Amino acid sequence: MSESKVAYIGLGSNLGDRQKNLENAVRMLSQTESLRLLRVSQLIETNPLAGVEQPRYLNAVAEFNTEITARDLIRKMVSIEAALGRTRTVKWSPRTVDLDLLLYGDEVINEPNLTIPHPQMHLRSFVLSGLCQLNPALLHPVMKVPVSVLAERLNNSDFIFKADTPQLVSIAGIIGSGKTTLANKLSQAFGCPIILEPYDQNPFLPQVYAGNKDLALDSQLFFLTHRFDQLNNDVLGEGKLYISDYIFDKELIYAKLLLNPAQMDLYRRVHDLLYPKISRPVLIIYLTDSPKKCLERIHQRNRPYEQQIELQFLEKIMSGHEDLFSNWKKSPVIKINTSELDYSKPETVENLANQTRFYVSIKDVKQRKPVSV
Repeated sequence: MSESKVAYIGLGSNLGDRQKNLENAVRMLSQTESLRLLRVSQLIETNPLAGVEQPRYLNAVAEFNTEITARDLIRKMVSIEAALGRTRTVKWSPRTVDLDLLLYGDEVINEPNLTIPHPQMHLRSFVLSGLCQLNPALLHPVMKVPVSVLAERLNNSDFIFKADTPQLVSIAGIIGSGKTTLANKLSQAFGCPIILEPYDQNPFLPQVYAGNKDLALDSQLFFLTHRFDQLNNDVLGEGKLYISDYIFDKELIYAKLLLNPAQMDLYRRVHDLLYPKISRPVLIIYLTDSPKKCLERIHQRNRPYEQQIELQFLEKIMSGHEDLFSNWKKSPVIKINTSELDYSKPETVENLANQTRFYVSIKDVKQRKPVSV
């Protein structure tokens, strides 16, 4: 026997009497010697992952006090799965019961066929929601982030790693929030390509910021087509990591503010033709700060074409971003206040790089051997 640990076990079922399957699994676990049930979360119903056609799942998380080693606990869980009729076939197949060891105290284990914490628990809202019901302040042992914060990053969505797509990490935020600075820092940390907005190349932008609305459509189409050239699926390589200092989805925020109805109609037609061909980010780092502080940074960096930007314009851009991310379901979002970032400290970028590693799937950014922060 090992010293006493608190273990969290995820439970799922999508065949037969799903609730009864979960109840039986909890009962059999609690009857195990040196495994004492503490609490069970509420049941959560979810769609199957990976878009597989099969019945919906019932899920829960159970909290146990145990003196069993993690490996012995896994063996017990596998035997209970078998006893309740689970047959292991292909990945993502339906199952009468599925048991996953999510956390085993604060231990970090990387052994053949045993990885603790569960390597994808931070991508599953149904897992994090269950953990939050039991202990919202519980820290992920490697990410050093509470499960409540990890849950907020998913906005009630579930994600899987897709190694066959570009691993695009996009920095979002209003002008002056520090997107380009962070993008450069992360690109250097990973040694990967950086994709930057072509602000300095836009010949129409200075006049638009100076109030020339006649050139607003030209300016927006310039950005739209150049960003398409940078982010279309034929340009970015499968499984390769990229850092961009913008998200394509912000285009409509600026267009709605700068274009009149006739311009917007034409812009929307072009936008909707290009949008399906754009690589989607697997992670967004959303930098926030007050528009007033962002305006101060804009004045400090003294780019001539930005000096006409007014506070009211930034406030509207901020509102657009908040609306966008309040309903965002396309990828996890790490939200950070720019004022809390001190780039002079190496640990600032190191921490963000280590957080990023958990949300991308590429060969040189290992998922199953996370870096301790």
